[in-house]
Amino acid sequence: MQTCTLAVDIGASSGRHIVGTVQDGKITLQEVYRFENGVSRKNGHLCWDIDTLAKEVINGLKAAHDAGFAPSTIGIDTWAVDFVLLDEQGKRLGDAVAYRDERTEGIREALEKDYGLTFAEHYARTGIQYQPFNTVYQLMALKKEHPEQLDAAKIFLMVPDYLNYLLCGVAANEYTNASTTALVGADSKDWDEELIAKLGLPRGIFQPIRMPGTVLGHLTPAVQAEVGFDAEVILPATHDTGSAFLAVPARDDCAAYLSSGTWSLLGVENQKAITSAESCAANFTNEGGYDYRYRYLKNIMGLWMIQSIRRELGEQTGTRPSFPELIAAAKGAADFASCVDPDENRFLAPASMIDEVKTACADTNQPVPATTGEVMQCVYNSLTQDYRRAVQTLQGLTGKTYTSLNIVGGGSQDGYLNQQTANATGLTVFAGPTEGTALGNLMVQFIHNGDFADLAEARAAIKKSFTIAEYQPQ
Repeated sequence: MQTCTLAVDIGASSGRHIVGTVQDGKITLQEVYRFENGVSRKNGHLCWDIDTLAKEVINGLKAAHDAGFAPSTIGIDTWAVDFVLLDEQGKRLGDAVAYRDERTEGIREALEKDYGLTFAEHYARTGIQYQPFNTVYQLMALKKEHPEQLDAAKIFLMVPDYLNYLLCGVAANEYTNASTTALVGADSKDWDEELIAKLGLPRGIFQPIRMPGTVLGHLTPAVQAEVGFDAEVILPATHDTGSAFLAVPARDDCAAYLSSGTWSLLGVENQKAITSAESCAANFTNEGGYDYRYRYLKNIMGLWMIQSIRRELGEQTGTRPSFPELIAAAKGAADFASCVDPDENRFLAPASMIDEVKTACADTNQPVPATTGEVMQCVYNSLTQDYRRAVQTLQGLTGKTYTSLNIVGGGSQDGYLNQQTANATGLTVFAGPTEGTALGNLMVQFIHNGDFADLAEARAAIKKSFTIAEYQPQ
C-alpha cells in the first residue's frame, strides 16, 4: 500500500477523491473516485441529498484503498453557506436545504425592519458581501418557517463539518467556511456574540472555530471497518474557494486570482479585512483564508450558466453536448455582441437558463440569441465583462494595479474563456492547475505531514509540478 494524502473535493455538480503524493519536491495527483451531485425539490425546498453525499465519501475512501493507497490524512472541502442542525443525540434535524432555494427572499429587508440591522452595519461587523443565500439569512428563514428545529438544535455544522463529523465523530466549525455565515467578526475571527444575540439565534449551537491544519481525530471504528484503513481527519480550508486560492502559483504581489468553477471568485489575499463603505457598496467580501489571511473577492456567476445550458440541451435532445462542442459553437458566433449581467438573481436557478438569457437580452434591447452558439457567446461576453469590471473595482478598493490574473479550477481548462478574459481585462492570464481546489486541500495536509515547510514552499512546488498556460491580451 502506498502512503499518501487524500482530498475529498465536493462541488455543486460533482465530487471527487484525489490522492496526493510528494516525491523529490514534486506533487503528483491521481483521481480515484468521482460521483455526481445536485439538488432536487423536497418538502417544498431545493435540497442536497446529504445522505447520498455521505455514502459517496465512504465509497471514495474504499476506492482509494482498493487502488492500493493508504491515506495517512483525509481532508474534505465543499461549497460554502449551507448547513445542517443536529439534536442532542447527534441526529440531523430537517433537510440540507441548498443555497439556490428561494426561502431567503425578503429576509435581508426583514432583518432591517424587525431587528434594526442594516446591511451597512452587518457588513462593517463581518465584512461579508450580500448574497441572498448567506447562512445568516438561511438561519433566519428557518427560524421563521421551522422554529421547532432551531429550538431542538444542539449543534450547527456546515456541510463539510457534517461530513467530517460522520467520519470521526468530532463536531467543529472550520474557519474559512464559518466566515461565510456572516456571523463571524471580521476582526475577531470568531463568532460575533452580539450579532447572534441581536438576531435571537441560539448561541450554544455554534461550535468552536478551528483553523485549517487542525487534526480533528481518527476515523471512527465503524468507518475504519467499512473502508479498510485508519487515517487522521484534518481540516483543510473546507470552503472550496479557500482551498483553490491556496493553489494559485502567483508570480508576484501584482497578481489577482480567479477560482473558476460553478462560481467565479475573483480577488486577492489580504492581511487585513477591508470593511469600508466603498467596499460595502461594491459588494466585495472578506472571507476567511488559510493562516488568517482574508480572501478579498467578488462573487460572480461562473460556469453555472454554461453547466445549466449543457444540462438543458441534454434534456431536449437526450444527449448532453460536450464542453468542447459548446466552445466550438461559441467560436462560430464570435461576432455576436449581446451581453447580460450574470450577477442578477434571475440567473440563480431559472427554469430555463437559455430562455432567461434570451429574455434578459430582450429586456435590455439587445439582439436576442437565436442559436446555441449565440447563447454561449453571450454568456462568454457576459462573464468576461464581469471579470473586467471586478478587476477595475478591485484596483480602486485596494489602491493596487494588477498585471496578471491567475485562473485555477475546472474553468482554467477552457482556453477560449481564458483568452476572452485576457482580452477583456487587458491582463496576462495564467491558467492552471485544473484541480486547484483539491490541490489546495492537499497542500494543507502536505504541510501538516512535513512534506513542505510552509505555504510558500508548497506554492513553489506547484510551478515545478504542473503546466501553467499563458494567454496574452489580443
